[in-house]
Amino acid sequence: MTPDFQKDVILSDYTTICLGGKADNFISCATTESVQETVKYSKENNLSLQVISGGSNIIFPDEGYRGIVMKVDIKGISLKHENGKAKLITGAGENWDETVRYTVDNGLAGLECLSGIPGTAGATPVQNVGAYGQEVKDIVKIVKAIDRKTLDEVKFNNEECNFGYRDSRFKSSDKDRYIITEVIFEFDIKKEPEIKYPELKDYIERSSASLVTKSQIEKLNFIRESVLSLRKKKSMLTDPENPDTRSCGSFFTNPVLKEDEFKSFEKTAEDLNLKFPFYRTGSKYKIPAAWLVENSGFRKGYTENGAGISSSHSLALVNRGCSTEALLELSEKIKIRVKEKFGIRLMTEPVIVKNI
Repeated sequence: MTPDFQKDVILSDYTTICLGGKADNFISCATTESVQETVKYSKENNLSLQVISGGSNIIFPDEGYRGIVMKVDIKGISLKHENGKAKLITGAGENWDETVRYTVDNGLAGLECLSGIPGTAGATPVQNVGAYGQEVKDIVKIVKAIDRKTLDEVKFNNEECNFGYRDSRFKSSDKDRYIITEVIFEFDIKKEPEIKYPELKDYIERSSASLVTKSQIEKLNFIRESVLSLRKKKSMLTDPENPDTRSCGSFFTNPVLKEDEFKSFEKTAEDLNLKFPFYRTGSKYKIPAAWLVENSGFRKGYTENGAGISSSHSLALVNRGCSTEALLELSEKIKIRVKEKFGIRLMTEPVIVKNI
Protein backbone atom coordinates (compact mmCIF):
# COMPACT_ATOMS: atom_id res chain seq x y z
CA MET A 1 0.00 0.00 0.00
CA THR A 2 1.37 3.40 -1.04
CA PRO A 3 1.03 6.10 1.63
CA ASP A 4 -0.93 9.20 0.64
CA PHE A 5 1.97 11.53 -0.13
CA GLN A 6 1.72 15.20 -0.99
CA LYS A 7 4.15 16.25 -3.71
CA ASP A 8 6.49 19.26 -3.82
CA VAL A 9 5.51 20.60 -0.42
CA ILE A 10 7.37 23.78 0.55
CA LEU A 11 9.32 22.88 3.70
CA SER A 12 9.91 26.45 4.84
CA ASP A 13 6.17 26.53 5.66
CA TYR A 14 6.72 23.78 8.24
CA THR A 15 9.65 25.25 10.16
CA THR A 16 9.87 28.18 12.55
CA ILE A 17 12.99 29.48 10.83
CA CYS A 18 11.15 29.45 7.47
CA LEU A 19 13.95 27.89 5.44
CA GLY A 20 14.09 24.99 3.01
CA GLY A 21 12.99 24.09 -0.49
CA LYS A 22 10.40 21.52 -1.60
CA ALA A 23 9.97 17.96 -0.37
CA ASP A 24 9.50 15.40 -3.15
CA ASN A 25 7.16 13.48 -0.84
CA PHE A 26 5.44 14.76 2.29
CA ILE A 27 3.05 12.98 4.63
CA SER A 28 1.41 13.78 7.95
CA CYS A 29 0.94 10.66 10.10
CA ALA A 30 -1.83 10.77 12.72
CA THR A 31 -1.54 7.13 13.83
CA THR A 32 1.16 4.67 14.79
CA GLU A 33 0.06 2.46 11.90
CA SER A 34 0.59 5.22 9.34
CA VAL A 35 4.07 5.84 10.76
CA GLN A 36 4.87 2.14 10.32
CA GLU A 37 3.46 2.08 6.77
CA THR A 38 5.53 5.10 5.77
CA VAL A 39 8.76 3.69 7.22
CA LYS A 40 8.10 0.37 5.48
CA TYR A 41 7.48 2.12 2.16
CA SER A 42 10.68 4.16 2.46
CA LYS A 43 12.71 1.00 3.11
CA GLU A 44 11.13 -0.99 0.29
CA ASN A 45 11.65 1.84 -2.20
CA ASN A 46 15.09 2.86 -0.97
CA LEU A 47 13.95 6.42 -0.17
CA SER A 48 15.56 8.50 2.55
CA LEU A 49 13.19 9.47 5.35
CA GLN A 50 13.31 12.65 7.45
CA VAL A 51 11.00 12.94 10.45
CA ILE A 52 9.71 16.30 11.70
CA SER A 53 7.32 17.30 14.44
CA GLY A 54 6.77 20.97 15.25
CA GLY A 55 9.56 22.15 12.95
CA SER A 56 11.11 24.35 15.62
CA ASN A 57 14.51 22.67 15.73
CA ILE A 58 15.24 21.68 12.16
CA ILE A 59 16.71 23.35 9.07
CA PHE A 60 16.20 21.97 5.55
CA PRO A 61 18.52 22.64 2.58
CA ASP A 62 17.70 25.24 -0.05
CA GLU A 63 17.31 22.53 -2.71
CA GLY A 64 14.61 20.79 -0.66
CA TYR A 65 14.50 17.11 0.30
CA ARG A 66 14.66 14.33 -2.27
CA GLY A 67 13.12 11.53 -0.20
CA ILE A 68 10.17 11.48 2.21
CA VAL A 69 9.45 14.04 4.92
CA MET A 70 7.14 12.56 7.54
CA LYS A 71 5.41 14.81 10.05
CA VAL A 72 4.42 12.93 13.22
CA ASP A 73 0.99 14.27 14.09
CA ILE A 74 -0.29 11.73 16.63
CA LYS A 75 -2.63 13.52 19.05
CA GLY A 76 -4.29 12.72 22.38
CA ILE A 77 -3.71 13.77 25.98
CA SER A 78 -5.00 12.22 29.20
CA LEU A 79 -4.25 12.12 32.92
CA LYS A 80 -4.30 9.21 35.37
CA HIS A 81 -3.85 9.37 39.16
CA GLU A 82 -2.55 6.52 41.29
CA ASN A 83 -0.49 6.13 44.48
CA GLY A 84 0.18 9.85 44.90
CA LYS A 85 1.42 10.15 41.33
CA ALA A 86 -0.13 11.61 38.21
CA LYS A 87 0.68 10.18 34.79
CA LEU A 88 0.25 12.41 31.76
CA ILE A 89 -0.06 10.40 28.55
CA THR A 90 0.44 12.52 25.45
CA GLY A 91 0.65 11.79 21.75
CA ALA A 92 3.90 12.82 20.10
CA GLY A 93 2.12 15.38 17.93
CA GLU A 94 0.58 17.36 20.77
CA ASN A 95 1.63 21.02 20.91
CA TRP A 96 4.24 21.34 23.64
CA ASP A 97 3.15 24.65 25.15
CA GLU A 98 -0.46 23.44 25.31
CA THR A 99 0.80 20.31 27.06
CA VAL A 100 2.59 22.45 29.64
CA ARG A 101 -0.53 24.58 30.08
CA TYR A 102 -2.55 21.40 30.70
CA THR A 103 -0.21 20.34 33.53
CA VAL A 104 -0.30 23.81 35.08
CA ASP A 105 -4.09 23.96 34.97
CA ASN A 106 -4.16 20.59 36.73
CA GLY A 107 -1.81 21.77 39.49
CA LEU A 108 1.11 19.54 38.51
CA ALA A 109 4.57 20.99 39.11
CA GLY A 110 7.54 20.08 36.97
CA LEU A 111 7.10 21.51 33.47
CA GLU A 112 5.93 25.08 34.14
CA CYS A 113 9.38 26.57 33.45
CA LEU A 114 9.30 24.99 29.98
CA SER A 115 6.38 27.18 28.94
CA GLY A 116 6.54 28.89 25.57
CA ILE A 117 8.99 26.47 23.95
CA PRO A 118 7.77 25.77 20.40
CA GLY A 119 7.40 22.27 19.03
CA THR A 120 5.64 19.08 20.06
CA ALA A 121 5.63 16.78 23.07
CA GLY A 122 7.27 13.92 21.18
CA ALA A 123 10.32 16.02 20.32
CA THR A 124 11.14 17.02 23.89
CA PRO A 125 12.84 13.78 25.03
CA VAL A 126 15.11 13.76 21.96
CA GLN A 127 17.27 16.64 23.12
CA ASN A 128 16.12 16.59 26.74
CA VAL A 129 14.49 20.01 26.40
CA GLY A 130 15.28 22.35 29.26
CA ALA A 131 14.92 25.97 30.32
CA TYR A 132 14.93 28.10 33.47
CA GLY A 133 16.15 25.29 35.71
CA GLN A 134 13.93 22.45 34.48
CA GLU A 135 14.52 19.56 32.08
CA VAL A 136 12.05 16.99 30.76
CA LYS A 137 14.30 14.16 31.98
CA ASP A 138 13.12 14.88 35.51
CA ILE A 139 9.50 14.16 34.56
CA VAL A 140 9.65 11.63 31.68
CA LYS A 141 8.47 8.18 32.75
CA ILE A 142 8.10 6.25 29.49
CA VAL A 143 8.89 7.00 25.84
CA LYS A 144 7.10 4.89 23.22
CA ALA A 145 8.47 4.67 19.70
CA ILE A 146 8.65 2.77 16.42
CA ASP A 147 11.94 1.00 15.69
CA ARG A 148 12.79 1.97 12.10
CA LYS A 149 14.82 -1.23 11.66
CA THR A 150 12.11 -3.70 12.69
CA LEU A 151 8.90 -1.58 12.55
CA ASP A 152 8.13 -2.86 16.06
CA GLU A 153 6.59 -0.70 18.78
CA VAL A 154 9.08 -0.31 21.62
CA LYS A 155 9.21 1.61 24.88
CA PHE A 156 11.96 3.01 27.08
CA ASN A 157 11.90 3.92 30.75
CA ASN A 158 13.63 7.05 31.98
CA GLU A 159 16.98 5.38 32.63
CA GLU A 160 16.99 3.69 29.23
CA CYS A 161 16.62 7.07 27.49
CA ASN A 162 20.22 7.93 28.53
CA PHE A 163 19.43 11.56 29.13
CA GLY A 164 22.22 14.12 29.28
CA TYR A 165 22.52 17.87 28.83
CA ARG A 166 20.43 18.56 25.70
CA ASP A 167 20.95 14.93 24.80
CA SER A 168 19.46 11.44 24.84
CA ARG A 169 19.91 8.11 23.09
CA PHE A 170 17.45 9.37 20.44
CA LYS A 171 19.83 12.19 19.54
CA SER A 172 23.19 10.46 19.92
CA SER A 173 23.77 6.68 20.08
CA ASP A 174 20.45 5.79 18.43
CA LYS A 175 20.03 8.86 16.25
CA ASP A 176 17.43 8.30 13.49
CA ARG A 177 16.62 4.78 14.67
CA TYR A 178 13.44 5.46 16.65
CA ILE A 179 10.36 7.55 15.87
CA ILE A 180 8.69 8.68 19.08
CA THR A 181 4.90 8.21 19.09
CA GLU A 182 3.92 8.80 22.73
CA VAL A 183 5.43 10.17 25.92
CA ILE A 184 4.30 9.46 29.48
CA PHE A 185 5.27 12.05 32.09
CA GLU A 186 4.99 11.30 35.81
CA PHE A 187 4.38 13.94 38.50
CA ASP A 188 4.41 13.88 42.27
CA ILE A 189 0.97 15.27 43.12
CA LYS A 190 2.24 16.89 46.32
CA LYS A 191 5.31 18.49 44.77
CA GLU A 192 5.59 22.25 45.22
CA PRO A 193 7.02 24.32 42.36
CA GLU A 194 10.73 25.15 42.64
CA ILE A 195 12.40 28.27 41.29
CA LYS A 196 16.01 27.30 40.60
CA TYR A 197 17.07 29.66 37.85
CA PRO A 198 18.48 33.00 39.13
CA GLU A 199 17.00 35.13 36.33
CA LEU A 200 13.50 33.73 36.90
CA LYS A 201 13.86 34.03 40.67
CA ASP A 202 14.89 37.69 40.36
CA TYR A 203 12.03 38.41 37.96
CA ILE A 204 9.46 36.95 40.34
CA GLU A 205 10.94 38.77 43.33
CA ARG A 206 10.87 42.08 41.44
CA SER A 207 7.21 41.56 40.62
CA SER A 208 6.43 41.94 44.35
CA ALA A 209 4.18 38.91 44.14
CA SER A 210 4.29 36.46 47.02
CA LEU A 211 3.90 32.84 45.95
CA VAL A 212 3.41 31.76 49.56
CA THR A 213 -0.21 32.87 49.78
CA LYS A 214 -1.22 31.48 46.39
CA SER A 215 -2.83 28.11 45.69
CA GLN A 216 -0.85 25.47 43.80
CA ILE A 217 -2.52 26.28 40.48
CA GLU A 218 -2.08 30.02 41.07
CA LYS A 219 1.63 29.52 41.81
CA LEU A 220 2.17 27.45 38.69
CA ASN A 221 0.26 29.89 36.50
CA PHE A 222 2.24 32.81 37.89
CA ILE A 223 5.54 31.02 37.19
CA ARG A 224 4.33 30.12 33.70
CA GLU A 225 3.37 33.71 32.91
CA SER A 226 6.71 34.93 34.26
CA VAL A 227 8.57 32.51 31.99
CA LEU A 228 6.47 33.59 29.01
CA SER A 229 7.27 37.24 29.76
CA LEU A 230 10.99 36.54 29.94
CA ARG A 231 10.92 34.54 26.72
CA LYS A 232 8.96 37.28 24.95
CA LYS A 233 11.58 39.88 25.90
CA LYS A 234 14.19 37.66 24.27
CA SER A 235 12.03 37.07 21.15
CA MET A 236 11.83 33.41 22.14
CA LEU A 237 8.06 33.15 21.64
CA THR A 238 6.85 32.43 18.12
CA ASP A 239 5.29 35.63 16.82
CA PRO A 240 4.60 36.33 13.11
CA GLU A 241 4.80 40.07 13.88
CA ASN A 242 8.32 39.78 15.30
CA PRO A 243 11.00 38.91 12.68
CA ASP A 244 13.44 37.97 15.46
CA THR A 245 11.32 34.89 16.17
CA ARG A 246 12.02 33.48 12.69
CA SER A 247 14.58 31.17 14.22
CA CYS A 248 15.19 27.80 15.85
CA GLY A 249 15.56 29.38 19.27
CA SER A 250 19.00 28.78 20.75
CA PHE A 251 21.31 27.81 17.88
CA PHE A 252 24.21 26.67 20.06
CA THR A 253 24.27 24.62 23.25
CA ASN A 254 26.12 25.88 26.31
CA PRO A 255 29.56 24.22 26.42
CA VAL A 256 30.15 21.95 29.42
CA LEU A 257 33.85 21.83 30.30
CA LYS A 258 35.90 19.35 32.28
CA GLU A 259 38.18 20.68 35.03
CA ASP A 260 41.28 20.97 32.83
CA GLU A 261 39.31 22.54 29.98
CA PHE A 262 37.79 25.05 32.37
CA LYS A 263 41.19 26.00 33.79
CA SER A 264 42.52 26.61 30.28
CA PHE A 265 39.49 28.74 29.38
CA GLU A 266 39.72 30.63 32.67
CA LYS A 267 43.33 31.58 31.95
CA THR A 268 42.41 32.71 28.43
CA ALA A 269 39.62 34.92 29.78
CA GLU A 270 41.93 36.38 32.45
CA ASP A 271 44.56 37.19 29.81
CA LEU A 272 41.86 39.04 27.88
CA ASN A 273 40.76 40.79 31.09
CA LEU A 274 37.26 39.35 30.73
CA LYS A 275 35.00 38.29 33.58
CA PHE A 276 32.71 35.45 32.62
CA PRO A 277 29.65 33.71 34.11
CA PHE A 278 29.65 29.95 34.66
CA TYR A 279 27.57 27.30 36.40
CA ARG A 280 28.76 24.20 38.21
CA THR A 281 27.14 20.99 37.04
CA GLY A 282 28.57 18.16 39.09
CA SER A 283 32.33 18.14 38.52
CA LYS A 284 32.01 20.15 35.30
CA TYR A 285 31.47 23.78 34.35
CA LYS A 286 28.81 25.17 32.02
CA ILE A 287 29.74 28.33 30.11
CA PRO A 288 26.92 30.40 28.54
CA ALA A 289 27.24 30.15 24.75
CA ALA A 290 25.63 33.59 24.44
CA TRP A 291 28.54 35.13 26.37
CA LEU A 292 31.05 33.39 24.09
CA VAL A 293 29.25 34.63 20.97
CA GLU A 294 29.05 38.24 22.16
CA ASN A 295 32.62 38.35 23.41
CA SER A 296 33.88 37.00 20.10
CA GLY A 297 32.62 40.12 18.35
CA PHE A 298 29.10 39.09 17.30
CA ARG A 299 26.58 41.44 18.84
CA LYS A 300 22.81 41.27 18.94
CA GLY A 301 21.34 42.43 15.64
CA TYR A 302 24.42 41.51 13.57
CA THR A 303 23.42 40.59 9.99
CA GLU A 304 25.17 39.42 6.84
CA ASN A 305 23.60 38.10 3.64
CA GLY A 306 20.17 38.11 5.27
CA ALA A 307 21.27 35.84 8.12
CA GLY A 308 21.60 37.43 11.50
CA ILE A 309 21.71 37.30 15.25
CA SER A 310 18.51 38.19 17.07
CA SER A 311 18.41 41.77 18.35
CA SER A 312 16.97 40.35 21.60
CA HIS A 313 19.06 37.23 22.20
CA SER A 314 22.61 36.63 20.97
CA LEU A 315 22.15 32.84 20.99
CA ALA A 316 19.42 32.85 18.31
CA LEU A 317 20.31 32.97 14.62
CA VAL A 318 17.46 34.44 12.59
CA ASN A 319 16.29 34.42 9.00
CA ARG A 320 16.09 38.01 7.77
CA GLY A 321 15.59 36.95 4.16
CA CYS A 322 18.51 34.55 3.90
CA SER A 323 19.09 31.14 2.40
CA THR A 324 19.95 28.05 4.42
CA GLU A 325 23.45 28.26 2.97
CA ALA A 326 23.90 31.82 4.24
CA LEU A 327 22.64 30.92 7.71
CA LEU A 328 25.04 27.99 8.00
CA GLU A 329 27.91 30.16 6.77
CA LEU A 330 27.22 32.63 9.57
CA SER A 331 26.97 29.76 12.06
CA GLU A 332 30.37 28.42 11.00
CA LYS A 333 31.91 31.90 11.11
CA ILE A 334 30.76 32.28 14.72
CA LYS A 335 32.09 28.83 15.65
CA ILE A 336 35.49 29.59 14.15
CA ARG A 337 35.74 32.95 15.92
CA VAL A 338 34.81 31.45 19.31
CA LYS A 339 37.29 28.61 18.83
CA GLU A 340 40.10 30.98 17.86
CA LYS A 341 39.48 33.32 20.78
CA PHE A 342 38.51 30.96 23.61
CA GLY A 343 39.56 27.48 22.47
CA ILE A 344 35.98 26.22 22.67
CA ARG A 345 34.09 24.65 19.77
CA LEU A 346 30.39 25.50 19.92
CA MET A 347 27.93 22.72 19.15
CA THR A 348 24.89 23.31 16.96
CA GLU A 349 21.53 22.59 18.58
CA PRO A 350 19.11 22.36 15.59
CA VAL A 351 19.07 19.38 13.22
CA ILE A 352 20.74 20.34 9.92
CA VAL A 353 19.17 18.16 7.21
CA LYS A 354 21.22 17.04 4.22
CA ASN A 355 20.28 15.08 1.12
CA ILE A 356 21.97 11.70 0.87
